[in-house]
Amino acid sequence: MVDALQLEFMRNALAAGILVSLVCGVIGTLVVVNRIVFLAGGIAHAAYGGIGLAFYMGWPYVAGTTGVSLLAAGVMAAVTLKAKHRADAVIGVIWAVGMAAGVILLDLTPGYNVDLMSYLFGSILAVPVSDLWQMGVIGAGVIAIVTWYYNDFLAMSYDDEFARLRNVPVTFLYCLLLGMIAVTVVMIIRVVGLILVIALLTIPPFIAEKFTGSLRAMMVIASVLSCLFTLTGLWLSYLLNLTSGATIILVAAAGFLLSAVWGRLKTMGRPDPIREAPNSK
Repeated sequence: MVDALQLEFMRNALAAGILVSLVCGVIGTLVVVNRIVFLAGGIAHAAYGGIGLAFYMGWPYVAGTTGVSLLAAGVMAAVTLKAKHRADAVIGVIWAVGMAAGVILLDLTPGYNVDLMSYLFGSILAVPVSDLWQMGVIGAGVIAIVTWYYNDFLAMSYDDEFARLRNVPVTFLYCLLLGMIAVTVVMIIRVVGLILVIALLTIPPFIAEKFTGSLRAMMVIASVLSCLFTLTGLWLSYLLNLTSGATIILVAAAGFLLSAVWGRLKTMGRPDPIREAPNSK
């Protein structure tokens, strides 16, 4: 791996992996705690329409994808706040329409053979320096916002009704969270692609949740785990000549499996409080 770091594209991939991991640990924790994984998946797949629109119109990739992702997030926020009983159906429609529109627009793009696989499964080895700066700005902005509103996000995540009684702007924070998910998705696409976005957003926080009851600690542990999975997957993909995005997710899945087995063994090792209770007769 040390020899690989002499190559510029590997250094760029390493930096991109670390930046994305830090943001995934923070936003992914809020996604898991607020139980909006399906909603985040809808935003991620709707973003493919932005990719198609950007190439069809000749716009910068980030501008088109971010715009459509934010639009999808806004629609989903309005639906989930006003008609929760219909939210899953609407999210599913937006999910499908975004993907379909992206494919059609890419088909209609004249004179350009777009590599669909690079957007579906990531192309971390092709991340240029300009994208690293964009990732850095987006990541810094997301972390700064979460830090500023941390106590409010904490209240909203664990008891939104109590938060409303304490005059916490729950609706604003919910919409802000969906907006941050949208821009985070744009970052992650370059690393693992649209298909695997949800795995990187949810697996590290889900594992971290087993080790702490604090939201702040969960964010830190999730970020560390995400970095570990990303760097290990990147190293294995280089060593074995595999697709980097898919390898990263498989490493994360292996970590998830190990944590589940460890949790099961830990539970089996505990004495049963009912059986161990003294006979009251």
